[in-house]
Amino acid sequence: MSEGCSKKGASFIVLISTSIQFNTQIYFSKMSSKESCRNELRTAIRQLSDRCLYSASKWAAEQLVGIEQDPAKFTPSNTRFQRGSSSIRRRFRTNEITSTPPTGFAYVSTPVMEEDEAIHGDFYLLAKSYLDCREYRRAAHVLRDQTGKKSVFLRCYALYLAGEKRKEEEMIELEGPLGKSDAVNRELVSLERELSTLSKNNMIDPFGLYLYGLVLKEKGNEILARKVLVESVNSYPWNWSAWSELQSLCTTVDILNSLNLSTHWMKEFFLASVYQELRMHNESLSKYENLQGMFTFSNYIQAQIGKVRYSLREFDQVEVIFEDLLRNDPYRIEDMDTYSNVLYTKEYFSALSYLAHRVIMTDKYRPESCCIIGNYYSLKGLHERSVMYFRRALKLNKKYLSAWTLMGHEYVEMKNTPAAVDAYRRAVDINPRDYRAWYGLGQAYEMIGMPHYALHYFQKSVFFQPIDSRLWIAMAQCYESEQLHMLEEAIKCYKRAANCNDTEAIALHRLAELHRELGHPEEAAFYYKKDLERMEAEEREGPNTVEALTFLATHYKTQKRFEEAEVYCTQLLDYTGPERETAKTLLRGMRIAQSGFPSMDVEHFHP
Repeated sequence: MSEGCSKKGASFIVLISTSIQFNTQIYFSKMSSKESCRNELRTAIRQLSDRCLYSASKWAAEQLVGIEQDPAKFTPSNTRFQRGSSSIRRRFRTNEITSTPPTGFAYVSTPVMEEDEAIHGDFYLLAKSYLDCREYRRAAHVLRDQTGKKSVFLRCYALYLAGEKRKEEEMIELEGPLGKSDAVNRELVSLERELSTLSKNNMIDPFGLYLYGLVLKEKGNEILARKVLVESVNSYPWNWSAWSELQSLCTTVDILNSLNLSTHWMKEFFLASVYQELRMHNESLSKYENLQGMFTFSNYIQAQIGKVRYSLREFDQVEVIFEDLLRNDPYRIEDMDTYSNVLYTKEYFSALSYLAHRVIMTDKYRPESCCIIGNYYSLKGLHERSVMYFRRALKLNKKYLSAWTLMGHEYVEMKNTPAAVDAYRRAVDINPRDYRAWYGLGQAYEMIGMPHYALHYFQKSVFFQPIDSRLWIAMAQCYESEQLHMLEEAIKCYKRAANCNDTEAIALHRLAELHRELGHPEEAAFYYKKDLERMEAEEREGPNTVEALTFLATHYKTQKRFEEAEVYCTQLLDYTGPERETAKTLLRGMRIAQSGFPSMDVEHFHP
């Protein structure tokens, strides 16, 4: 007996020991993956900064700080950016995320890029200094005789930026800051010729391929641009600017699936962003939540999750996410325009005022800041002043999509339809998938009595955002117009709106009314009952309540379902208007019908 116990005890100890060893291996595997990822990003940040790709360098640095630290190395200095973030992530995480990235992530070491020799490096440092000071042509001139890949990239990049700067100057000179212009970057032709030759001779590095793809995209050669950018990110996956340009060329799921991308954790960031742009919200959210397993404290990922949930109209969650984001990064301006949209929708005057004051003190002349201030004045009803700030945002960034769309909304409020249409068209020119701009165009054409055009634009808007009940309701109302009068189609749209969480409580009531008008009493009764149930759940009353009770009482009396009719009549007796008398009449009629006696109407007797 004791020998059996001894064997069992030994087996248990072996089991525990094996378990500890296994968990220890998992722990060190996790730490090794994170450390490998940190080393990649640290090297990439230096390489990107050295080539003046500052946006990509900043993005990489934010992800570096977002990686959860090894608990053994926690110190007050290296955790100051990570406090207070875990609670929000735990609160809104849909399922438990492991600390390791999904299977299939590759951890390859960052390649050591070819550097020019020391004597040529001196010229490179001078050129980089000029470029940092926005003296683009001086930078290109310094490197005119350099043949190293790094120097060739910086020279071509400086020429590209010089061309962009001159294009913006011509646009302002010829058409004004917001006018349409045929101005182009005059450096594109020569850059395409040079970069194409270098690419064919295999004398170009991943950064040169990124610039080549950018030039091809600007010239409208999207197919070749995609191919070149894919080659760039496969060779050097840490350049987020290259991924962003590639994303802008992935306008359909078919195009995305056709890309031959190497497996790497940066690809997961790319897919999450593309899914977000393609309105594949649940897929995007899943990707970002998986990435949080590695980049637990990434403010970028948190902001993107907030934007995805904003698209899903989960405003309460979005508000909490951005409040937490501002606590961790109080001087952040990126993505705060989305937060201001939530505050505007919820009509939080004081919170929006505080946010507007905050961004003014941080950086008043950022497009996002101007957009936030514009939202604040719009909520106050000062539409002219709101337009002024949206225009200021567009002077700072002519391709700032939100400003065009929101300015169109303001012009609609001001009844300036031509200006609204122009603003919305500029928005869809920038992003043909912007459902808000298509919806705005529909509203504008509905205002000027052109429902056929309005219907076309509403259909475009619901195609890109089928989960928004407001769009379905707008399209249904368009079908109801006198010129169209397509009530069956309107019913289909209202049904879709009712299934999309119609927060404004319009769809159910209109479904009941339309079925009543079309002579479908059973369907009308069904939707009146659903509407009543919703109003009771929300503890609200109004004219719709009386209308529903009156119809249901009359309908069930006609069907000789007296008990149900009496329930609705009893509820009508609580009101003081003519509906009370209607209920009394219906109850009297039901009692007479149930008693079997004929109606004692004195008019039936002859004198």
